[in-house]
This record gives sequence, C-alpha cells and structure tokens, in this order.
Amino acid sequence: MRRMITDRGLVVSCQAYEGEPLFGPLHMAEMAKAAVLGGAIGIRANGTADISAIKAAVNVPVIGLLKRQVEDYPVYITPTLEDALAVHEAGADIVAMDGTRRPRPDGRTLKEVVEELMGQGIHVMADVSTLEEGLYAADLGVHYISTTLSGYTSYSLDTHKPDIGLVARLVQETRLPVIAEGRFTSADEMIQALNAGARFVVVGSAITRPQDITERYRKSIEAAVDLN
Repeated sequence: MRRMITDRGLVVSCQAYEGEPLFGPLHMAEMAKAAVLGGAIGIRANGTADISAIKAAVNVPVIGLLKRQVEDYPVYITPTLEDALAVHEAGADIVAMDGTRRPRPDGRTLKEVVEELMGQGIHVMADVSTLEEGLYAADLGVHYISTTLSGYTSYSLDTHKPDIGLVARLVQETRLPVIAEGRFTSADEMIQALNAGARFVVVGSAITRPQDITERYRKSIEAAVDLN
C-alpha cells in the first residue's frame, strides 16, 4: 500500500551520483536506514534501483524521482510520463516530477502527465520554482507542491539560501501541503520553513553527501584560521 506523508518534520534525500563513493542502491539503502534511525519521517530517492532498495530497507514513505538529462530539454526531474510510471513501479509512495510548464522530451504537457498519473491513483509531488508554477500545479490537483527548483530555473530567484519566501507564499495561496526543499544547510533554516507553514522539509547534501559536508567545514576553517 502506498502511503502519503502526513506528519510534519524532516525528510532526508538520499542521492548519490555515478563516480561518487556512495553511489549505488546498497549504499543509499544504508544511508536511508541511518536517516530513519535519526528520526526522518520519509526518504527522497533518485532512480528505480535506489527506490526499490530503500523501500525494502525502511518503513517510512519514499518520494521517488528519476533524474535524466535529455539534450535540448531543461526538464530533468522525472521528465516524461514513462519515467514517472517507472518510479511508481519501483515502489515509490509519491512520484516527484518537474512541475514547471517547460517543454518535456515526450511532447506531453504538465497537465497531460498529471492527469494520467492521477487517473491511475498515483500520488504526485510537483517540484516548482515560482509561485505561478505552484498555483498552476495546485489547479491541476497534485498532492504536494515542493520548492525544489527555486533557483534552478533561468527565471526563478537566484540565491544561495532556501527560498523561505516562496514557501510562505505557497502556503498562503494554496490549500495543499507545501514542501520546503533546496539549499537547506542549517537547523535554523529548517525551523524557519516549518514556521512559514511547510508540511515538511527535505534535506539532502547537508546530511547525506559527506564530500560536500567535509568541503564546507574545510572552507570555514581556511577562512578563519591561518593553516600555515
């Protein structure tokens, strides 16, 4: 049985890319288990192999997606209907997909993809970058709106910090659960998002990418201490 995430709290994104030390479903399943031990109420995972392995390893809902770069198309988070159905088939409780209105590799519109998924009873999370995109996704009837793509489209707010303002506006102007995701690196930022009304906060690199965590600490040290 597929489950929604109804609690408030922290969802951990367990993703690694080819060539990185933790790449592969075994490592990501273990990372997900560690996150759940720490209190994560859900896991966000990329790729059918990782989704299946994580579903078998933990007893919390899994948000699944499939990142795929297609030449000449900027949409890369679950870019086609076929990708979304594969994510669902792999066991994802919720399918996360690009919620912008940009052209998709399969020629379908966002409306067509959402209607097909909803018609099959699949829980859909729309990853958006602006208020307008969030409102449109809400009109289509998706189950969740996430701020994942804010700062990652050519026309959205370019900032190194989480877009708490977008979270707050979406909460004010829709009745859907709004998910805060993107560039969260501190507990204070997560608290701000929850206080702004986010249902839950998704954190990835700040928890699950040790190379990024190490680099951040190293840069802080080098900026404050003369190591020579």
